[in-house]
Amino acid sequence: MQEILRELEERRASARQGGGEKRIKAQHAKGKLTARERIELLLDEGSFEEYDMFVAHRCTDFGMQDSRPAGDGVVTGWGTVNGRMIYVFSQDFTVFGGSLSETHAQKICKIMDMAMRNGAPVVGINDSGGARIQEGVASLGGYAEVFQRNVLASGVVPQISLIMGPCAGGAVYSPAMTDFIYMVKDSSYMFVTGPDVVKTVTGEVVTAEELGGALTHARKSSVADAAFENDVEALLEARRLIDFLPLNNREKAPKRPFFDDPAREEPSLDSLIPANPNQPYDMHELVTKIADEGDFLEMQAEFAKNILTGFIRLEGQTVGVVANQPMVLAGCLDIDSSRKAARFVRFCDAFEIPILTLVDVPGFLPGTGQEYGGVIKHGAKLLFAYGEATVPKVTVITRKAYGGAYDVMASKHLRGDVNYAWPTAQIAVMGAKGATEILYRSELGDPDKIAQRTKEYEDRFANPFVAAERGFIDEVIMPRATRRRAARAFAALRNKSLENPWRKHDNIPL
Repeated sequence: MQEILRELEERRASARQGGGEKRIKAQHAKGKLTARERIELLLDEGSFEEYDMFVAHRCTDFGMQDSRPAGDGVVTGWGTVNGRMIYVFSQDFTVFGGSLSETHAQKICKIMDMAMRNGAPVVGINDSGGARIQEGVASLGGYAEVFQRNVLASGVVPQISLIMGPCAGGAVYSPAMTDFIYMVKDSSYMFVTGPDVVKTVTGEVVTAEELGGALTHARKSSVADAAFENDVEALLEARRLIDFLPLNNREKAPKRPFFDDPAREEPSLDSLIPANPNQPYDMHELVTKIADEGDFLEMQAEFAKNILTGFIRLEGQTVGVVANQPMVLAGCLDIDSSRKAARFVRFCDAFEIPILTLVDVPGFLPGTGQEYGGVIKHGAKLLFAYGEATVPKVTVITRKAYGGAYDVMASKHLRGDVNYAWPTAQIAVMGAKGATEILYRSELGDPDKIAQRTKEYEDRFANPFVAAERGFIDEVIMPRATRRRAARAFAALRNKSLENPWRKHDNIPL
């Protein structure tokens, strides 16, 4: 018996070594942690339960039968984050460069199936050279099996991808279908075709970092939700994100202890809006002053900065925030901001996370670049996302809400549950100057008359009371009371019940 137990321990020790000491040192030399070290940092101490430690590949071509390391380049299992269950797979670059084989894929599929059955999030730590060439179509089939599970798990359990090394070719499509992607600067990249292929086909000379590095995807493509300095920071931020999310689409997000008075008032908000309507202010200030303990987990902070998306807590409960940012493009909606916010709204709706919308939007960004790029269809994505969402929706209009952009930003007409406005709100078809020039075109030659007409228009429409008279605004509130009013509104909506008509699925304007 002792001999058998000793053999088990030896096999386990060998499996934990992955590709061996030399390759582990090479991994550390690149500033990267090993697959198992990453899991240890992500999960609560001592909570990891590993599956399929001894699985080995079945390939016999190209001399592969002579090297069959236990685990086959991926560590899989489950554990807890702050006491809550998650499933995890972590690719091991020290074993065949983390390449995906048929059995490697089967290990990933197995825990994804378990995650869906048991209702727990999946975190994938990607560090792989791609499909294992020696296995040919079997490895490609393995990728497709993983892709299919990404599709089936979408909206059922949260899926988070951590890109901590290379991720190229077909490998990028699995993370792309997950809900959130975190990358690490200088050590991770994602692209469909690498720099060498790009140079051969198009003649472009580009580095891997420029083509698909963390900053490229966080700032330009929007593929990544955030880019971090190193593995440790990315893993700790992933823990923080998981703590805001429900385990699955049948459960609510966790309620956490809070030490902030829900009725807290912020007198400084009374002077947040500048006297000059064209002067910007930082919407981050409002978000953090509403949130419990000022804690705001922003998503895609480096992309489409004219809109903010992320999570806060109110009375210990997770709330998704979408807010126009007047500091960038005056808070206009454009192609990028519409896509960014629409995806976030749909995620919140899929997982029953209430949505707080903070509005200061002068309209959609004009210009040929936007029209040729399809701003109509992309803007419709955000409209569609808000219109189909059945979760509690609370909206606060702080300043401008003009034209179609007013409608799009969780207006009462898109089934907004509680719609507040500050006294500084201006809800109208367009700004006073533009409206006056259309209404009084014949008087354009007289600047004094136009100025008077503009003043009259502002007095009549540049306020929230016309909308309040129609019932489109439920209440005009004091800015200082925004946290209290929002918290009470969400408390009143906790038992909200709303269903859309039955359909196989909708057809969002993609």
